[in-house]
Amino acid sequence: MLLLGVDTATPAVTVALHDGGQPLAQLVTVDAHRHAELLAPSIAKVIADAGVSQRDLTGVAVGVGPGPYTGLRVGIVTAKVLGAALGIPVYGVCSLDVIAADVEGERSFLVATDARRRELYYARYDETGRVAGPDVSAPGLIPDRQLPVAGEGPMIYPEIFPKSCGPAYPAAATLCRLAAAALAGGETVADDGAAAGAHRSILLPPEPLYLRRPDAREPGAPKRVTP
Repeated sequence: MLLLGVDTATPAVTVALHDGGQPLAQLVTVDAHRHAELLAPSIAKVIADAGVSQRDLTGVAVGVGPGPYTGLRVGIVTAKVLGAALGIPVYGVCSLDVIAADVEGERSFLVATDARRRELYYARYDETGRVAGPDVSAPGLIPDRQLPVAGEGPMIYPEIFPKSCGPAYPAAATLCRLAAAALAGGETVADDGAAAGAHRSILLPPEPLYLRRPDAREPGAPKRVTP
């Protein structure tokens, strides 16, 4: 197995290469405005650092969010194009699950990431995995916000989430680890319904979890300004 992992659901552009047992290379760049510019060179560098070629890849794992429309789309489209060009499968993984997998020492906690518009994407976890979400909400309306919180939420709203835990951004090496373990366990890609609710499956279709309409929309028909 040689799995390429990509996630652009947050300000971090994170790419990794994993052999099914351990990460071979990883690159993380935090820049909320340069996802499209940074992703392709990051993929090329990680593959070169591992001493392999694109033709050696056996699959691509991509974070499917939830995340802001433009950045999230960059990673998913790139993963799908690469998979189609190489004839290899592409697996989606919830980006909040990736952050949660790196939280240590907490039995129950939240993961909350920036959704812009003064909102957060969030989900709740316990020792069994994701038990609620993902969803989107104003920070002050998120339930169980007294719990420890991983992700960007505590960085942006420390007055609402005083207990911070775990990483702020998903790590592509962890994304690969989750996908590789699921594949090794015989897991198959869940249908779209499983992606929307509480945790059922790690592997999801490589389609974005937007949870709301994008900020940019096609203009409607012009309004009449004369009788």
